[in-house]
Amino acid sequence: MIQFFKNKIYVVSLLLMFLFVTATTGYKLLSDIPWLDAFYMAVITIATVGFREYVPDTAEAKIFTIFIIISSLVIIGYSLSVVTEYIFSKNILNQFIYKKVQQKIDKLSNHIIVCGFGRNGSQAAAKLSTYKKPYVVVERDEQLIEGWASENKLFVKGDASNDEVLLKAGILKASFLITALPSDADNLYVVLTARQLNPKLTIISRASQESSYKKLKLAGADNVIMPDKIGGDHMASLVVSPDLTEFIDRLSIVGENAVNIEEICIKDMSSGKNISSIRDLDLRKLTGCTVIGMKNSDGDYTINPDPDTQLNINSRIIVLGKTEQIKKLNELF
Repeated sequence: MIQFFKNKIYVVSLLLMFLFVTATTGYKLLSDIPWLDAFYMAVITIATVGFREYVPDTAEAKIFTIFIIISSLVIIGYSLSVVTEYIFSKNILNQFIYKKVQQKIDKLSNHIIVCGFGRNGSQAAAKLSTYKKPYVVVERDEQLIEGWASENKLFVKGDASNDEVLLKAGILKASFLITALPSDADNLYVVLTARQLNPKLTIISRASQESSYKKLKLAGADNVIMPDKIGGDHMASLVVSPDLTEFIDRLSIVGENAVNIEEICIKDMSSGKNISSIRDLDLRKLTGCTVIGMKNSDGDYTINPDPDTQLNINSRIIVLGKTEQIKKLNELF
């Protein structure tokens, strides 16, 4: 619909251009006046302001002027109607899109809310899309989320520190919240607001200053990420142990077909109640994947756990494998 009105605006622009060219050329030929005076006559005639005239008082000039005035009234009237219709139609269409998006958001549960769609927020959204995780972006700058409606992305336009905006994003039913706003103060407000609305929510916040780390943790953030620090550490790692760092990077390349590490929760397995140890999983035989880590119910990690390590329903295991092995693992469990 918007494209349809844009085409009409192009037609209106051509009609106005044609009207000015016709009027200027006509006055030039009828009166043999300079081109500037002819253009001046075209402007005051089309605008119907009636300032000083440079054309002789002849019948031909009068008829031509009448034709230009009538044509200008018709074309300008049509132009105003098209522009007005375009503005109102765009607003109506946007309202319709927002309503449809909100209906989809209301149906979500255990989803992720991404606050801020700048560099870090957009990267987080891209990663979530890769893993096909449901998420909602909250952004107050309409230009940053332009075009998302056509891609069927879910978003809420507004200030993420506002209770009503977070409620629209479904914070009461969400599992995670990522706040990646450029200002640490804004992230702090978002963390405080989100923690108050949903105490069970897992909150991950961005921070640019080290002094903000403790404040964000005290406000209720479960994890605080400092992109600049991570970037510096990564660059230094490429100097200290380049081959190892490159190998790890290859394991975490974004892309569905490049995922080589997977995390599995025992309670998500259909046979989880019958599993007491890593040996019982028999993942090496069934999928070819290798268990490289485990997290117990207390949150403690074990690297390269023993096959007889005991598991419970809340344990999580981290496995390593080729792309096809990971795919087989997901299909199996």
